[in-house]
Amino acid sequence: MSDRFAIWLKVRGLGLALAAVRDLRDVRPPATAEELEQFETDVLAGFVLARASAGLADGTIRGDVGHLEQMRSWFGRPLWEMEPPDADAYFGKVLRASPSGTRLGRSQALTTYFLFLELRHKVEIHRMTGRVIECPIDEMNRPRGSKDAALRISPSGPEVKTLFAGWGGELATCRKFAPTARNYTASKLMSQVGLRVSEACKLDLADIKWDLGRFGKLHVRHGKGARGSGPRERMVPLINGADRTLRWFIEDVWGQFDDDHTRPGAPLFPSERRCADGSSGRVGDDALRGGLKAAAMAHLPEWGDKLTPTSCGTSARPSSTSVDST
Repeated sequence: MSDRFAIWLKVRGLGLALAAVRDLRDVRPPATAEELEQFETDVLAGFVLARASAGLADGTIRGDVGHLEQMRSWFGRPLWEMEPPDADAYFGKVLRASPSGTRLGRSQALTTYFLFLELRHKVEIHRMTGRVIECPIDEMNRPRGSKDAALRISPSGPEVKTLFAGWGGELATCRKFAPTARNYTASKLMSQVGLRVSEACKLDLADIKWDLGRFGKLHVRHGKGARGSGPRERMVPLINGADRTLRWFIEDVWGQFDDDHTRPGAPLFPSERRCADGSSGRVGDDALRGGLKAAAMAHLPEWGDKLTPTSCGTSARPSSTSVDST
């Protein structure tokens, strides 16, 4: 009997009767090219929405979609048609000389996409194309390795003390006091409480909560999230003399950038640039990194280009590297 027919057994009275029944799937016309194109677009939009609902940051989702679009452009057909030999050719030839991080990121994006297809659209894709979803990345062709990890070595306590002592002494003779004092304060705050430079740039004056805890706390509203989850807020205690550092900066330096401490959204670390309303803008991370690099070259030359805000930090641990503010 042809595969187009199914055997139907029906109980009729005391006996059994056989009947040939046509498979209803045969009356459905094959999907057109336009329908497949629209379906592919809808699937990708669903993938983006699903990842957003999982709590991933927009940047992480954009990265995954960018990987998928690059592979789709090379493949020239919907990615659900990709098979292991296709993945072999792509990762073994096209991305052969690419950095390991790129290869791993693209492989992970493709694997996640196929997992989404299998969970959400396996039946529909089979109905429209006759194809059974199977991820082309397997144990034989999965990119190996990990992103190159650089060994991060922090300067010693005495070296950090030497840096800030020299930098603090420079404030009395520097050509532009306000920006130099700002860079000094920001770097010292990062060292004392373990802030990232991107977090320090986004702090407002109102984020200092002097009434919380013994020394006060910082409300870090734009903290780095984990596993692509986006910014996470946290409260950071002003330990290691960070409270004295900030009080000195706000009382003696901040007013040289702006004269309105009560303005909503006033940045803790202002820029010399002015906004349209005449108030100071927010300092960028390049300015803070540049200030730290110049200070290191001058007062800790053996570290020179190696010193970063992260390597200079104490990760908010009480330590002998903290130096009282001037």
